[in-house]
Amino acid sequence: MIRLLLIIPTLVRGGAEKQLALLARSLARDEFDVHVAILTHTGPLESDLTSAGIPVTVIGKRWKFDPLCYWRLRQHIAALRPDIVHTWLFAANAYGRQAAISAGVRHIVAGERCVDPWKAGWQLTIDRALAGWTERIVTNSTGVKDFYVSHGLPAEKFVIIPNGIAPTPVSNAVTRAQLLAELNLPSSARLLGAVGRLWPQKRVKDLIWAADLLKTTRDDAHLLIVGDGPQRSRLERYRDQSLITERVHFLGERNDVPRLMQHFDVLWLGSEYEGQSNAILEAMTAAVPVIATDIPGNRDLIVDDVTGYLVPLGDRFEFTRRTHWLLDDEALRTRMGEAGRQRVLTEFTVEQMVTRHAALYRELVAG
Repeated sequence: MIRLLLIIPTLVRGGAEKQLALLARSLARDEFDVHVAILTHTGPLESDLTSAGIPVTVIGKRWKFDPLCYWRLRQHIAALRPDIVHTWLFAANAYGRQAAISAGVRHIVAGERCVDPWKAGWQLTIDRALAGWTERIVTNSTGVKDFYVSHGLPAEKFVIIPNGIAPTPVSNAVTRAQLLAELNLPSSARLLGAVGRLWPQKRVKDLIWAADLLKTTRDDAHLLIVGDGPQRSRLERYRDQSLITERVHFLGERNDVPRLMQHFDVLWLGSEYEGQSNAILEAMTAAVPVIATDIPGNRDLIVDDVTGYLVPLGDRFEFTRRTHWLLDDEALRTRMGEAGRQRVLTEFTVEQMVTRHAALYRELVAG
């Protein structure tokens, strides 16, 4: 039995958090004894883990530099005595790896899940220093690996394991007509979806701008923004100042995204950088074509002109133009959506993601 400790900053509904929860719940119980430690605070995904019988410990980090948190984490690791510590995201990578080194853990794995241009020099210095004590660095896309290698991390330590997503069965829980009525939208409304955290990386302002451009040429397009975050009030003000309140709708944090997603006509993603977008994978699973920015993480998912369109970063006109094509051509929309669904079913399954992690863990323990 391999005892595995997964460490992550929170359990909010983010991409990395969803992947960790899927991995922890899906690893074979007769081979892996899985534990999860939350560095800062928990979130809605904790119930997914505890209902599966996975122990979850909240360490309680309160400040950016928190020596007491480090001490508590080190004590927890020393008491648990895991064979492998696998950390996810910067704060957990920094605190978790150093605590695991200090506690004498033999096998340490780090997780880099996104291209991170926001990192300051001191943060990249920490990444480089701890890489020397790390056996493997797991990432989900070639773009993330290339970013970190360009900043001095050793290329030979990277392992690319794409995200996995479970197939979403078509739900009859709500018809399109019922959903439109629920959202107080006209029966003729065409739905553009944007799903994600409302913060600068996602460039949601570009999408609102594109929706404003679209309004000048058609009167049926409505942008549904699903998610919450520190920029929400600012983005709502921008929408109101742009006089498109009736076309851009903030739905907030939702726990029924698949229920909404199946009725989207198109998914929009305007991100400046990504690792591997769960929103794109969820849309492809639901056979929804995607229009997204042409950045490394998105290129790993979208086959341009086959499963959707890749457009230049910040090019709102291209978002608008490609959306017109899709909304006006049902056959094209159906063909792209189905191509995306087949791509997910063959290349981005939960089973493949879990199998690759399990093989990595076995390899490390076997030496």
